[in-house]
Amino acid sequence: MVNIHKTFGSTNGSTPAVPAGKNPASKNPASVLLTMTAIGGMFVVFGLPAYADTGDTVTETTAVISERDTQTLSVSARVAPLATIRDASTATTPEELVAIRAEAARVAANASYTYRDPGPRQAGDDYPFRGMGGLSPLRYYAGECVDFVAWRLNRDAGFTGAPWAWTWSNLTPGGGSAVSWRSQWESHGWPVSGTPVAGAVALTDYDHVAYVKEVYGDGSVLVEEYNYGNYHSYGQRVLSAGSVLAFLYPPS
Repeated sequence: MVNIHKTFGSTNGSTPAVPAGKNPASKNPASVLLTMTAIGGMFVVFGLPAYADTGDTVTETTAVISERDTQTLSVSARVAPLATIRDASTATTPEELVAIRAEAARVAANASYTYRDPGPRQAGDDYPFRGMGGLSPLRYYAGECVDFVAWRLNRDAGFTGAPWAWTWSNLTPGGGSAVSWRSQWESHGWPVSGTPVAGAVALTDYDHVAYVKEVYGDGSVLVEEYNYGNYHSYGQRVLSAGSVLAFLYPPS
């Protein structure tokens, strides 16, 4: 076949002539369709995964899973003792935290207490916290009946200064009011009786406690007390045995 090349236009630099019936902006529709088809095929080819051979891939994956399932885990012999030690540890309970804080408060109060002589007083009144405001070192309100009795229980046990043997935290931690003293004694397992003895606590009506100083032959008792009749003041009186609700023996 003979190739025939035709050149349209002149050689003098003028615009080449366009053959009759030809539009340079138009394209053959068949060639456009063929070009688009070829480009689409290229995208399909490039989009295929590199591992299109799925048969080998499944076989290889199955082998890896089988190999993994046959593996075993080795644990050092030191791990078991460590786990045992950790499991044996215990946490501080809320009740223990309350007791710890109460004891810290008691120690702080004892350390900061300075006795102040209240001046002349009634014979027999040896209460050291008279005239003090707020809580005494025994952690009851100063001048109240319960604080005076707590002082006497300490004195009889040989404790006239810090550290105290008996304070609110270990004498009546469930309640400082006199009305709760009997239940507190019973919860401790300390003796509660209808028979009076010197040194016991006399639980009377009107939410009051007093200290038994002496027991008479007829069963009546001489008591010493604070805050009965006279506000935050010392006093003595004789009570019949029948007028006392219970006698709380000295704690042990």
